[in-house]
Amino acid sequence: MKLENNSAIVRETLRTRFAPSPTGFMHLGNLRTALYSWLYTKKNNGSFVLRIEDTDRSRYVDGAVEVIYETLKECGIKWDEGPDIGGDYAPYIQSERKNAYLEYALELIKKDCAYYCCCPADSEAECDCRNSNLEKRGSVIRQKVPKTGKTSFKDEIYGEIIVENEEIEDQILIKSDGMPTYNFANVIDDHTMNITHIIRGNEYLSSTPKYNLLYEAFGWELPVYIHVPQIMRDATHKLSKRDGDAYFSDFKAKGYLTSAIINYIALLGWSPKGEESENEIFSLAELTEAFTTDGISKSPAIFDLEKMRAINAEHIRRLSPDEFKRIATPYIGEYPINYDILCNALQPRTEVLTDIVAQVDFLEKPSDYSRDLYNNKKMKTSPESAAGTLPESLNVLSGLGNSDSAEFNKDNLYSAFKKLSEKSDKKPGYYLYPLQVALTGKPAAPGGGLDICVMLGKGESMNRIKKAIERLEEN
Repeated sequence: MKLENNSAIVRETLRTRFAPSPTGFMHLGNLRTALYSWLYTKKNNGSFVLRIEDTDRSRYVDGAVEVIYETLKECGIKWDEGPDIGGDYAPYIQSERKNAYLEYALELIKKDCAYYCCCPADSEAECDCRNSNLEKRGSVIRQKVPKTGKTSFKDEIYGEIIVENEEIEDQILIKSDGMPTYNFANVIDDHTMNITHIIRGNEYLSSTPKYNLLYEAFGWELPVYIHVPQIMRDATHKLSKRDGDAYFSDFKAKGYLTSAIINYIALLGWSPKGEESENEIFSLAELTEAFTTDGISKSPAIFDLEKMRAINAEHIRRLSPDEFKRIATPYIGEYPINYDILCNALQPRTEVLTDIVAQVDFLEKPSDYSRDLYNNKKMKTSPESAAGTLPESLNVLSGLGNSDSAEFNKDNLYSAFKKLSEKSDKKPGYYLYPLQVALTGKPAAPGGGLDICVMLGKGESMNRIKKAIERLEEN
């Protein structure tokens, strides 16, 4: 990386960056920052840069860089430049650029905008290094912030922000091991990579005056700042690992679709304008069209799990039958059943994919149940009535063709049970509710008795009905 001698880089196009630290799983807040940056870049025909900020080696986690790659790819956030694909401003990993940062720090010392400091970080004594500026073994290099005056900057969301210089600390730029701090490296990298717009969390608002003083010291043009509100679990608590609501992987494990996660986090701190103002369901392509920074809020975004579930349910309903079957099958397991019928019944009943497990636990065998389950006021059924209707249901099934034949289907079953109910002057539910209980051991199941018969097949259905009859006779 060549040292830029206080000159601004020519800006030919809008450029944003996502610069995560490889410290573990992808936090939802970081993912939202990446999403907003990517959406803004694509909307404005710019370039989106992925940069890995790994200068804090004490927090580095093996495999975390791969997690960053995989998460962004799964979410459809494609970078134009980055460590894996290169670009005009390589390398894109900070630790591979570390030799250049010291040059910039030394340039600041020459300008009297930085100084060597050998004081312990936790020392409460007044530091005189600012005035002596002597390099000693173990020294760090600190930024020399003016003690008088004010530093101001404009943020696209929060407007003009003014800070008294006396409130700004002399932050460390180069640590004693020669590595740059995050705060210094990201300023150097943003300039040398020609980043024109910086989108990040509003927790960096307080640090921005320090950054701007560095830009001014070098004579560099300031980027455009877009600070976004934090995501909170409630009014006083952030999302946390302990509560299982902090990471993208947490929600994938809970059965949320990637498209729904992206949809929901986009709405955490942003709302669409114009024709889309009432819409809450977006694909990534639709978000790209709708996203504008004037929809970003200043207020903290409160995470609403029920709303996220509702959005996820809508994304599930919008899947094609084949796509739903593909992603639902691992939650169902492998059974000799008709998956098309089961999945058609499950799709409108599923909010998150993990809901499926409890809905299909009868496939292995009917749930253990009490004879009282046959009591249903709406269907006017009881254990006594079931003892009479289940043998009739068994006769209906035995009179139809085998599972593999075209004759054994839902329409024919319905016709047969309709005739049976008309003959006895009962409603179909008088027969079908006990049938469902016998087949599943549950008061509610995906699809109802007829679907489950076809799903399980004639042989398995008849065996379950026979066992249910035996249980009623035993009691």
